[in-house]
Amino acid sequence: MISKQLPQTMTTSPHIPRAKLDHASVVDLDSGSGGLVERTRSVFRSGRTLPASFRRQQLQNLMRMLDDEQETLLKCLHEDLRKSKHESLVSEIFIVKHQIKKHLSNLGKWMKPEKVPRTLENFFDDLYIYKEPYGVVLVIGAWNYPILVLLAPVVGAIAAGNCVIIKPSELAQATSHALETLLPKYLDNECYPVFTGGPEKTSELLKERFDYIFYTGSSQVGKLIHQAASRYLTPTTLELGGKSPVYVDASANLQLAAKRLFWGKIQNSGQVCIAPDYVLCTKDVQIKLLGYIEKAMKEFFQGTIKNSPDFGRIINQRHFERLTQLLKNQNIAIGGHIDADERFISPTVLIDVQPGDRIMQEEIFGPLLPIVNVSGEDDAIEFINSREKPLALYVFTNNSGTKKKFLERTSSGGVTINDTIMHLVAEGLPFGGVGQSGMGAYKDRASFDTFVHKKSVLSRSYNILGEKIESVKYPPYKEFNTKFLKTAILHNMGLPTKFIGHVLTYTLGIITAVSAYYIYHYVEDK
Repeated sequence: MISKQLPQTMTTSPHIPRAKLDHASVVDLDSGSGGLVERTRSVFRSGRTLPASFRRQQLQNLMRMLDDEQETLLKCLHEDLRKSKHESLVSEIFIVKHQIKKHLSNLGKWMKPEKVPRTLENFFDDLYIYKEPYGVVLVIGAWNYPILVLLAPVVGAIAAGNCVIIKPSELAQATSHALETLLPKYLDNECYPVFTGGPEKTSELLKERFDYIFYTGSSQVGKLIHQAASRYLTPTTLELGGKSPVYVDASANLQLAAKRLFWGKIQNSGQVCIAPDYVLCTKDVQIKLLGYIEKAMKEFFQGTIKNSPDFGRIINQRHFERLTQLLKNQNIAIGGHIDADERFISPTVLIDVQPGDRIMQEEIFGPLLPIVNVSGEDDAIEFINSREKPLALYVFTNNSGTKKKFLERTSSGGVTINDTIMHLVAEGLPFGGVGQSGMGAYKDRASFDTFVHKKSVLSRSYNILGEKIESVKYPPYKEFNTKFLKTAILHNMGLPTKFIGHVLTYTLGIITAVSAYYIYHYVEDK
């Protein structure tokens, strides 16, 4: 994400009067972050969030909030970012609902301790992995998808049995205030309080001891979050950003590539952490690509883009001015239209961009798309590897060797081949970054796993035979003890239990045969 600082103090949304603010939320804000964290920790230690029934009820309540308050949330998203109803539903509310349904459907299975196969030396014991909630979790959201990137991880944290302090981004002022008001009405506010405030309050909050921190935002602030977490060695997930490159070669379906590339760039006016940031291609591919992008633009926006309900606006004046500065001294091939009064910047494609240009030094986070010319795939890979690891990589090609080369020789949080952004919503694929683009991942099962500590458990029995075998570990140590343990450790006596039945059957067969032999000869002698 591109936001360079902690959120500024929010203002009141016209959609929800301050007078309706839940009393408990006001108390939490006014009594200081330290008291809030300690009260939340006391609630967690009481065990309230542990039963599956409680977790289910809270997730169902969150689903009910999204149903009951959908129109309010849509109005707030439009006010903050001028998001269309379609984009707000599909890219925010529907995805969170899907995550809730996914966790509700699988909660019992995911909570259940995972049995570990016994081996011969643990034949009489129980081995399993216990899913232990971390405790008090802090989730800090971002302004560009103020519902999705806040509530999607909250869903996983609730399902995992944690208490969660929920921190919206005040840069999305209307949506932040709506969530501050609505969440306490639907969720247990002692377990899931909402914390709001500007940079100073957030900095104070980060001085407190959390059991896990989940942050979505810029790499610059992510470093500050990680530094604050290091004081207590608090585990963190950082969902950051970076410059996500696109490589297009001549073997690709260029018309479809242009359509999918342009679609990815215009989502939320380019204010997406995995938006295509720049394109790498040859001059020949560029010429064809530009024509197809113009065609896609006319197809998507039948008329003036500025008047289209399907294209949003830049979040605030500071980011608008930053983007207009990036346009200076650039060669505009498509677009370039600006309206400062509306914070409108049309989708803009830039050509003849040089690697040293300012626009290539920072994440764009807006509807600007520079094209950098390369000689081919090896040149593109070298260019990508000369920079920080991106959150996403996009490759448009029909060449299987090219696909393999990019997968093997580059590093990124995720990859989509022959499309953009879609790996974020693909079922079963975790979403996360690597290096400067983040650490950790979430979505679907990965969300639940992120917020639990997988505790290894060995429960020993008092079986006499088992203890006889184990006696080799006790002193006094004789040569036999050492040889036995050497064999056990170095020659893998850990025979999986699925083979133990065969071993026991074989052994029993030998014992039976030997016994029958001696019984037979005993009878004969008589």
